[in-house]
Amino acid sequence: MQYNYRNVTIKDGFWKKMEDLNSKVTVNAVYDRFYETGRIDAFKFDWKEGEDKQPHFFWDSDVAKWMEGAAYILSREDRPDLEEKIERLIDDIEKNQCEDGYFNIYFTVVKPEARWSCRNWHELYCAGHLMEAACAYYDVTGRDRFLRAMEKYADYIAKVFVEERSAAFTTPGHEEIELALYRMYKTTGKQKYFELCRFFLENRGAPDNTEEDILESPYYAQNHLPIREQKEAFGHSVRAVYLYSGMADLALETGDEKLKEACIALFDNITTKKMYVTGGIGSAYRGETFTVAYDLPNASAYAETCASIGLMFFAQRMIALDPENSAKYADAIELEMYNGMLSGISLDGDKFFYENPLEIYLAERHRIDMLNYTERWPITQRPKVFGCSCCPPNLVRLLSSMGNYLYSYDEKSGEVYINQFAESVYENGDVKVSVSTNYPYDSTLKVKTNVPVRVRIPAWCHGFGGKNTYTKIENGYACFDAGEFEIGFLMKPELVASSVNVVRNLGKAALRYGPVIYCAEAKDNEGGVHKLYIDSEKVEDAKVSFSEELGRSVIDCEGYYRVDEKSGKLYAPYSLKFEKTNIRMIPYHCFANRGECDMLVYLNVK
Repeated sequence: MQYNYRNVTIKDGFWKKMEDLNSKVTVNAVYDRFYETGRIDAFKFDWKEGEDKQPHFFWDSDVAKWMEGAAYILSREDRPDLEEKIERLIDDIEKNQCEDGYFNIYFTVVKPEARWSCRNWHELYCAGHLMEAACAYYDVTGRDRFLRAMEKYADYIAKVFVEERSAAFTTPGHEEIELALYRMYKTTGKQKYFELCRFFLENRGAPDNTEEDILESPYYAQNHLPIREQKEAFGHSVRAVYLYSGMADLALETGDEKLKEACIALFDNITTKKMYVTGGIGSAYRGETFTVAYDLPNASAYAETCASIGLMFFAQRMIALDPENSAKYADAIELEMYNGMLSGISLDGDKFFYENPLEIYLAERHRIDMLNYTERWPITQRPKVFGCSCCPPNLVRLLSSMGNYLYSYDEKSGEVYINQFAESVYENGDVKVSVSTNYPYDSTLKVKTNVPVRVRIPAWCHGFGGKNTYTKIENGYACFDAGEFEIGFLMKPELVASSVNVVRNLGKAALRYGPVIYCAEAKDNEGGVHKLYIDSEKVEDAKVSFSEELGRSVIDCEGYYRVDEKSGKLYAPYSLKFEKTNIRMIPYHCFANRGECDMLVYLNVK
């Protein structure tokens, strides 16, 4: 099953606007913040002790992700400004790479004596992102000096970790190099990079892997078991889904059925027991981790943007590894596309969330201010940059390669899978498929194709119809012969309840309209959102309209405010009194774009 963003042109609609926002605003905003904070000039390797803007050990990766995203933009736009910035960075990389091939800012100019001494200091992680950027730039431009520098680095890593075993650890604390080495192998055709990728994967959790465990627990960095024995998601959520992505690459390349079974089990564990309704994963701030099943608090939800992006990486690989179940993986990607990932970026494209809570209650956050104490909560407004600013450039590289997720091509059957819906064209040699749609505002697709296609039937869909009959329904897809056809999915507002095991949400529900999860903000609902009750019997009659302010569809529902009896007592005999009201709901990914206020995804239900 093949997919490649370069085979896809997004022509119009929601994702064209996001693509344009990324290339016109976000890519520049992220670069500018990285320049202001010293990340860009750090590649000159001229920082001295006592100066400000001391490089951090993950700065290489921040800039590398930006370079990768900018390279994808160059594949479809003439952007000499971006090209010049990338070339200047490559100049610095070539100039400052060590003779042995090593390249890392922090461990060259800040702590050169500490090279390869600590598993959690991101050396291999940074190396991986540089390698991915080099592959992307070579793929787009054909220029290979960046790629050659990273080949030299990869060869040195193989010498240190495989031949000499001279590093203080065996596997990376933060997975990523596994994905990069597999990509290096696919880009260069050199088997040695696949073997190094396999080395890092096969040694994770191995009995002879004796390096000190991070945060005193082998679960944190998924080092508790060998990869084929891992069946439940544990530890740092971004590291986890990056590891699982690498596992899926290895399973696909080798045909390893036991490893494939582990990947399926891990994906199912995440999506059926440890994922928010928005697609957010990793519920705990401490360690940015997966916790136990059904532990999904709303107000303190961590749900890192990078984790949602990482789940998209994992799910995309699972489409290739487990094609009979492509629909469930594509459903997870769609959930992230419109919710958990997308809430990480502001509507104007230059501000970002690292964490994505499902509830904000401002009074609770300020309850002990008078004592000069602070409690730990997710922030309520998106800043332009973070001290640890991994999410903004990750969004840049994702949003500039969204074509990867729209289509996949089965080279054996000659069929094209339409996995995600956007006004777009897929071209691969003589194969051509075009889709016309205003999704997600409208659920009708008009398709023209010269090969058989399969169209995913979304998990939220309540039925579908259209012109030209499909030949069959198979594995969650409607199958059509070559030609022209139209298909429309029945899309209506509906309430979504959590499992009863998510006890915090008992008696509450979220509102979904098609692929989009909605929330209520106090900006639109006077009197506060926490006293609201949505009328479950009137949800299907809710009014959907387009908001010029947000540039998105909003929903007005019938509901109620819970009001107190006029006794004024803190406690009184139980009784319920309600007043009718209209509840305005906005897409979850739009929250916190109009100033600080209370917000809820899960509302009381009456």
